[in-house]
Amino acid sequence: MNAYTLYYSPDSANLIVRMALEEMNLPYIDYLINRAKKEHLAPDFLKLNPQGLLPILISPYQAEPLFETGAILWNLATQHNALKPHQENNSASCLKYLFYISNTLHADLRALFYTERYFDRPTDELIQLLRQCLSQRVRKHFDLLNQEIANRGGPWLLGQELTVCDLYVAACARWAMLYPLPHLLEWNAITKADFLRWPHLLWILQSLEQRPRIRAAILKEDIAQNNQNEFSDPSMPQPKSGSVLG
Repeated sequence: MNAYTLYYSPDSANLIVRMALEEMNLPYIDYLINRAKKEHLAPDFLKLNPQGLLPILISPYQAEPLFETGAILWNLATQHNALKPHQENNSASCLKYLFYISNTLHADLRALFYTERYFDRPTDELIQLLRQCLSQRVRKHFDLLNQEIANRGGPWLLGQELTVCDLYVAACARWAMLYPLPHLLEWNAITKADFLRWPHLLWILQSLEQRPRIRAAILKEDIAQNNQNEFSDPSMPQPKSGSVLG
């Protein structure tokens, strides 16, 4: 089987794709992009993704580079018939929640992390106000997902089968508790205490971080913690190479 190529920066959205590649036991090589050095804005990178964003996956089965996390995950799931519901009538539910996580939850998290980019003239007051609103929106998204797990009988988001949606949710939960760094308490940031109110989501986080192939992805991403609670109780990573900010 031909290998994939994953362009990555530690703890960026490529983490989700890496977990999928590892869980599917697919061969791949990775290529580090140092965002602190603006390597994601280099002309060669922009040829792969003109947005200058990660992740990018070069697939041996596709003519063009793949970008957009949800699209990459669905391509992998359908290409290899893995990490998706085996019952055909459940595939629509998987795609529905994959879009919800990507277009709603992840999009709001991105605005929460990079709030200053949403204003022509950002001020501390404007940034704090928008972050307060966004953090409450994100809580509602996690509320919905936790309830959906309960409605479907769990233990995973779509029922008995682990899917790409669970990987995506775990990464979003991690980032919600970690970023952005400054003045977290000033805008009622999301913490582990929130996830104690979402026991079904917390089960997914704790279960994933102990799976052997997920642990392999965490180690390769260089974000491992001594307590191995990278999703349920994350701390700021200190990768040996690259940058988690930029």
